[in-house]
Amino acid sequence: MEPFKLHILGCGSALPTLRHFPTTQVVECRGKLYMVDCGEGAQLQMRRAGLSYNKVGHIFISHLHGDHCFGLIGMLSTFGLLGRTATMHVYGEPALGNVLDFQIATFCRDLGYEVEFHPVDTTVRKVIYDDRSLSVETIPLSHRLPCCGFLFREKPTLPHIRRDMIDCYGIPVSQIPNIKNGQDYMLPDGTCVPNERLVEPADPVRSYAYVSDTKYMPELADQLQGVTTLYHEATYGDDNPAMAEKYHHSTARQAAQVARDAHVGQLLLGHYSSRYDKEHVLLHQAQEVFQNTKLTNEFDVIDI
Repeated sequence: MEPFKLHILGCGSALPTLRHFPTTQVVECRGKLYMVDCGEGAQLQMRRAGLSYNKVGHIFISHLHGDHCFGLIGMLSTFGLLGRTATMHVYGEPALGNVLDFQIATFCRDLGYEVEFHPVDTTVRKVIYDDRSLSVETIPLSHRLPCCGFLFREKPTLPHIRRDMIDCYGIPVSQIPNIKNGQDYMLPDGTCVPNERLVEPADPVRSYAYVSDTKYMPELADQLQGVTTLYHEATYGDDNPAMAEKYHHSTARQAAQVARDAHVGQLLLGHYSSRYDKEHVLLHQAQEVFQNTKLTNEFDVIDI
């Protein structure tokens, strides 16, 4: 299967700690890197993780709280210092465009490459990026200011050729693309070899949903049905439901309820409040609802 991985560069929340960096992730799919949020220190974490700056072409910002975007202008500046020439595409709510214009004009007057900003309506579900490898959709969320998550969905691949059958029938290599696209093969004696004998099923389509800051939304499960891997913020535990409600965040148990109701493959927790010295209490609470739950930590690499 083609690589489809998630790199965790930061999984803390607003108050810095010595254990966690602010939220930053990188999705790796078929040789390309897509950054999801860009907290302070993101460029240092990129270096520590051994990820190539040159392979990042798209940055998705969920909302304008500093722990999700304070690292953006520094990252863009570093790209310029490294001699980047390719356009960088940045996605976020419209106000981010104004912020970027000001920061670039102030700090990056000779950037050397173009930053193309794509305004995002955080209130609707919409495809905002699409190429031959994957699509990215917005996931409307409920936070204290406009906020959305992102759904990365891999494009279907072609079936796998059965090499033993190709050799058995002496089928020329030139016919393999046709067979992969569903055609039968006609032998010289007129015998038709049906396509299903020549191929094995394509790899299943994988998907990754990033649910940034949000209060508990039971209806969110309807938008996430069958997602392969779900990252859901889990700022608080069962000891702080009032804080979660007040600041429009979720508890670990609520994140697990969304995962259970959406029938996802696995749940990843992150965006931990600094009040928790050991996040395993959050893990245990989530696993009481959805067993296949994991904590994220910096430099985790997770196969989607």
